[in-house]
Amino acid sequence: MIQQIDYFVIAVPLVLALVAGLVLMLDAFLPRGGRTQTGLGLVSLGGIVVALGLVVAQAVRGGGPRATFCVPESLATPAGAGSAAACSFVVDRFTLIFAGLVLVAAVVVVLMSMSELAGGGIPAGEWYFLVLCTLVGAVTLPASRDLIMLVVALELVSLPVFALTALKRYDGRSSEAAVKLFLVSVVSTAVMLFGVSLLYGIAGTVYLSRLASVFSGTAAAPGAATPEAHSALLAADHGLPGVVTVGLVLVVAGFAFKIAAVPFHSWAADVYQGAPVPVAALLSVISKAAGFAGLILVLVTALPGQAATWAPIIAIVAALTMTVGNLLAMRQRSAVRLLAWSSVAQSGYILAPLAVAARTGAPSLTSGAVGASVAYLVIYAAMNLGAFAVVMLVSRTTARNELDDYRGLAFRSPMAAIALAFCLICLAGLPPGLAGLFAKVVVFREIIEGGAGWLAVVMAVNTVIGLYYYVIWTARLFTPVEAVPAGVRRALPAVWVAVGIALVVALLFSVAPQLVLGVTALSASG
Repeated sequence: MIQQIDYFVIAVPLVLALVAGLVLMLDAFLPRGGRTQTGLGLVSLGGIVVALGLVVAQAVRGGGPRATFCVPESLATPAGAGSAAACSFVVDRFTLIFAGLVLVAAVVVVLMSMSELAGGGIPAGEWYFLVLCTLVGAVTLPASRDLIMLVVALELVSLPVFALTALKRYDGRSSEAAVKLFLVSVVSTAVMLFGVSLLYGIAGTVYLSRLASVFSGTAAAPGAATPEAHSALLAADHGLPGVVTVGLVLVVAGFAFKIAAVPFHSWAADVYQGAPVPVAALLSVISKAAGFAGLILVLVTALPGQAATWAPIIAIVAALTMTVGNLLAMRQRSAVRLLAWSSVAQSGYILAPLAVAARTGAPSLTSGAVGASVAYLVIYAAMNLGAFAVVMLVSRTTARNELDDYRGLAFRSPMAAIALAFCLICLAGLPPGLAGLFAKVVVFREIIEGGAGWLAVVMAVNTVIGLYYYVIWTARLFTPVEAVPAGVRRALPAVWVAVGIALVVALLFSVAPQLVLGVTALSASG
């Protein structure tokens, strides 16, 4: 059998992969120096912009979802029948939303990287190559429609980040962070693969659409000639329902590691603080977005028939994640560690609508619950990237980068203080940063309509808790100090451009939230 490949469908990851190879080749043959570092950054930035243009072209072209790497359904599973195809790579609106989010965030991360690398000590070629490899996995993962591609794409997101974290040579904290991240990722991958193997062993297929049919009883699994026989097989005393539950829990646990959800969150603060600031920003937005894309695909595309099992688990994990993240953030004195625990809390808010996806109708990528999670993730990304960009500016003039170092920032760098204050107010959900408020309202509405009143109460309490540390940090920015420390104007223009992009997007979402809410509400419709 020869598979037909639609190169337009895979154009985005293909371009990023080619640019990654080009960067590595240029680094090998061009002389070392500041111009080469800048050139490699511009080449990487150009490749990301081209990939973003292809995402726009795919969105404008329309015509419904497009797929490639397909096989007839009869070959997708021994029990399959009919002429419909099962595909491994699908580009629909869900895919395009996540790809656009990842690539816009990547522009900000590369701009931050250009400043990080200017100090020397970090090889530019390897850095940009690893960043681009991470992006290949991050844009591939939301398009993945079989378990194998999901796992491979997720590992392609994770593996380069280990090296990125450790590229700051002779830095003990970076090495420690890289080792912690490596160990956590290895464990999470092993857990996930075990769960995937159980699901495959029961269903006899790796395709998400076929898994949904098998576990909902509309298609037969191996050992059952008909769907009715399959249902009887599941109901028989073979322990299969328990195995399905174990497999589901293990897969969810694997993704929970990636998004730093409780109780798999303990690595986040140490890794964020030890890694270079651009890597922390990448972990908080790009890696998190990829993890959520995979989790959503597994839950609502592959396992909607098991919603009665996974919905309560997601609800409990969401409540714990937002609570633990906020409580730990209140105790932090380091700016990066505070953003790390804040990122954990935000993961809880993003998870919350998924817990009621089954109650508001059949779980699917087009449901309002999924749209609410995606909308919150998109808005959160803009706010968080802006905060990390300003933190990087301040880190160039302060050794410890603690919250006290931001005291009086408005008097020595007004633009940086205003940008950081606006991003923090957005994260808190207070005016004039209405983007965060709109995101929280959308999530609240979905939770209440789904009948999870207790989860809405937990989220409301946590929103109030979050106000404390966001407002305290914002107040420090405008607190007068007797001795004014050095400003942050020595930073490269690239960082200011990154701050400007994130700030403009966050401001745009605050003024016209329908730009993101309208798109994400139809994130996967044909």
